[in-house]
Amino acid sequence: MVLGADGSLTGRGGARPDGLFQRDARHLSHWVLTVNGAAPLLLVTSTHEASAHQVLAPIGTRDEPPPFTIFREQALSQGLLTEQLRIVSNRAEAATVVLCLTVDADFADQFELRSDKRSYEKTGAHPTAAVRPDGVAFTYARGSWRSHTTVSATPAPSAVLPLDGDGVTAQRLEWHLELPGHGTTDIALRVTARPHGAPEPATPVHPSRATAENARDTAAFLGSQLPVPPESPAGLASACARGLKDLAGLRVPAIGVDGEEVLVPGAGVPWFLTLFGRDSLLTSFFSLPYRPELAAGTLSALAATQGTVHDPVRKEQPGRIVHEIRHGELAHFRQVPYGRYYGAVDSTPLFLVLLEEYVHSTGGPAAATRFEQHARAAVGWMFRDGGLDEHGYLVYSPDPDGLVNQNWKDSDGAICSPDGTQAQGPIAVAEVQGYAYDALVRTARLARCQWNDVEYANRLEAAAADLRDRFMRDFWMDEPDFPALALDGRGRQVVSLASDAGHLLWSGILDEPFAHRVGRRLLEPDFFSGWAIRTLAAGQAAYHPLSYHRGSAWPHDNALIALGLARYGMPDEVRSLATGLLEAAGHHSDRLPEVMAGYARSDHPQPVPYLHSCSPQAWAAATPLALLTALSQ
Repeated sequence: MVLGADGSLTGRGGARPDGLFQRDARHLSHWVLTVNGAAPLLLVTSTHEASAHQVLAPIGTRDEPPPFTIFREQALSQGLLTEQLRIVSNRAEAATVVLCLTVDADFADQFELRSDKRSYEKTGAHPTAAVRPDGVAFTYARGSWRSHTTVSATPAPSAVLPLDGDGVTAQRLEWHLELPGHGTTDIALRVTARPHGAPEPATPVHPSRATAENARDTAAFLGSQLPVPPESPAGLASACARGLKDLAGLRVPAIGVDGEEVLVPGAGVPWFLTLFGRDSLLTSFFSLPYRPELAAGTLSALAATQGTVHDPVRKEQPGRIVHEIRHGELAHFRQVPYGRYYGAVDSTPLFLVLLEEYVHSTGGPAAATRFEQHARAAVGWMFRDGGLDEHGYLVYSPDPDGLVNQNWKDSDGAICSPDGTQAQGPIAVAEVQGYAYDALVRTARLARCQWNDVEYANRLEAAAADLRDRFMRDFWMDEPDFPALALDGRGRQVVSLASDAGHLLWSGILDEPFAHRVGRRLLEPDFFSGWAIRTLAAGQAAYHPLSYHRGSAWPHDNALIALGLARYGMPDEVRSLATGLLEAAGHHSDRLPEVMAGYARSDHPQPVPYLHSCSPQAWAAATPLALLTALSQ
């Protein structure tokens, strides 16, 4: 739920939508309080992970202070919003207070709310609002699709009236409250969201109880303080603590491979609060030394959704790991391809990397056995549909109906030449070849040590060695002494200088002298802004400091680079990078944003924000944990 400071919702969209969201739909779009015909004045507000508190009062003067004060408490728990309003009289005389609450549920799909100017035809859609004795029930129907939001109150409102001109289904709930002198009166409000296909929501509870239950769950996830070395850069401990808090709130339920419910890192708020292959995998990898349960849930949920057939619309292929899963109306009617969309070239090797790291770090063979067939299927995809057999590399072809680019830089035009021209497919992106190499090496280790399949291990090790040799021959650029961003469909180098090269250190595909040259180059001023390494080095024509992937700086991108620098024994570079990121976090209340603008510290004394950045966002929240790992090596 995204609220105004006074606890209200206004139905806005764009870069910062507000509302109560469940399964990719907005189930409450308006929630506006007035007293005696006017909006109350906000005196104080406080917001925690799953609750908010406000103190409001009518506008008064020094000689005529407000006759009463409203104490407002709101809490979220399992798809339920509970709110307690307590009106406290400040005078000895009794009074009548007219309190009104404007409510509406537009059931907008989250893709409709984005500021990308797209519109979607919704033929046959039928929203309704039905008055109930204790409130109002909103329903949205389109064919077989049904979603519901119920607003109920104790005491029941004196009247429920349609609000003309303020939405098709907007209603005004009214109470005429008798307020005793120096007395109080209370209203308990409950909003129950029931998305299409979702189970029955939990029983409503008082906001204080919901807050306490959420606090206990968060405390259990946070556990004890992480062991931060005393010589670490300033801010590491607080950034790790904030990151863990954000990860606690970003966990979303999913179904595991054996039908069990698991919790996985949802990618980010507001647009990506769902299971994502790449995002959930890297977040779980960063968190693995400290919160291994995230990796356990992610592996199981992704194994459960692993591709089994060829579906050209959603890019499903046997063995392929899903890119994202959506539950909303537009995905249901296939107006967007993301209901279960497999258009990612990197999720499958990253699944194998996380699986082996999880088995290695937890010291137990159970996961290796449980996911053996899924791992073998993923390897099979890499050679078959992924392109290793045909092209020698993992490749993707741009999807005009989905994602043009299918690596982590998945915006249009992100994989481009220095002049900004988008590469044509099939595209082999540099960092994905490193992931593939690492996946082959790690899966060979599983085959040798866990599955007792020496022949399979030998085949994978030989394939990894061939890929490593081939990569150095085809990707290394002699004149800039740096890896190319990609190879296009004709095998030509895309010669842009990009941060993807830093991921090659994390995967270990580079020989040590080349890795050291890449690591040092990434800390030079055209790459390193002083806060973080840019996605694209400044000075190239395609560079744009406010772009999504062509000059901005992403904390998770930097986290992978930091882990790679540590792998190759470059502690000074690790510390410089970590210091910049942690100082950037300090400017955001210890929370790293999803992405920052690429402006240098010399341009502005604070990191310049990227307008559409998710906050909180999972792999940014886990970045301080990756920095802790890198600094501890």
